[in-house]
Amino acid sequence: MREETADGPGTASKAVVVGAGVGGLATAIGLRRAGWTVTVLERRPASDRYGTAFGIHPTAQTALDRLGIGDALRARAVPYRDARIRRPDGRILAALPLERIERKAGRPELLISRPHLIDALLAELDRLGGAPIAYGRHLTDPATLGADLVVGADGINSAVRTAHFGTRSRPRAIGTVAWIGTAGFETGLYGETWGEGRFFGMTPVEPGRTNWYATVPAATTARDVREAFAGWHDPIPRVLAETDPETWIRYEMRHLHPALPAFVADGRIALVGDAAHAMTPNLGQGACTALLDAEALARAVAAAPPGGLTGALRAYDAERRRSAQRVAFCSRTLHRFMTGRRPALRDALVGTLPG
Repeated sequence: MREETADGPGTASKAVVVGAGVGGLATAIGLRRAGWTVTVLERRPASDRYGTAFGIHPTAQTALDRLGIGDALRARAVPYRDARIRRPDGRILAALPLERIERKAGRPELLISRPHLIDALLAELDRLGGAPIAYGRHLTDPATLGADLVVGADGINSAVRTAHFGTRSRPRAIGTVAWIGTAGFETGLYGETWGEGRFFGMTPVEPGRTNWYATVPAATTARDVREAFAGWHDPIPRVLAETDPETWIRYEMRHLHPALPAFVADGRIALVGDAAHAMTPNLGQGACTALLDAEALARAVAAAPPGGLTGALRAYDAERRRSAQRVAFCSRTLHRFMTGRRPALRDALVGTLPG
């Protein structure tokens, strides 16, 4: 991907990226490197600082390398190794396939704090000459955006998607509530614990802290969550007891269904990230797929000849749609498996996996 400044030959091409999350900022970086003039619209009044940890698969690390921020990622990330799937009593059922991923890719899965990744993306965008970010801009009619390319990176409730694809594919609740937080100590024990209709996960995130997430059929208070996992193995009760409930994040788990027939429309519209394929977090691939989308879209646009944007968008769709939708399907299937009401059968099947 060639890198040009705003004064270079690509200044005639203008893009508007709707959404300043991971996918939107990565897309803006890729388009700036391709010589485009870029404006970012964000409905929130300031940079989004919520969240805990993202898992970054080696393929997404490669995408970040191509976007120029791989070194910044590795400077703040920690490797994810030696994680297990357990029962609530602590018995190990299987190992997560992290070592196999590392052997195959030649690099480990990485975990990084979401704010650190956002900071790295913003810093790289500034290094490239910047792209104006219009905070507090709530988009109601994408048709009013005057740009050669409009990128919908505006999440599961995407206004860009709704405007161009209607409401047949829309967010669907799956009847599960997720809570996430960061404990102020390192547990030294990582992976996921699967119970009946609920599960709990712990990962490293940075020295002295542990990222955790809990999923339950329904919970409205911190007390509900603590009671749901009170009898589970150490250190799960301690993690919940020693994390300030005021810092917990609660959200209803949803996914986009049915799958979209395309990620592009009208020769100038493209969707990335959750706007295109919002998925449950069970595979930990939400940020990764958004980064892969952003890099693939920017690469396709950069390689297009003059007047070839429509073909570039088709190439992007061909590269990313089936792959991303397959990940989303697998993640939803895994969620059903993890939260099943027949844990004995599930645990027996998991126990047959390689250790």
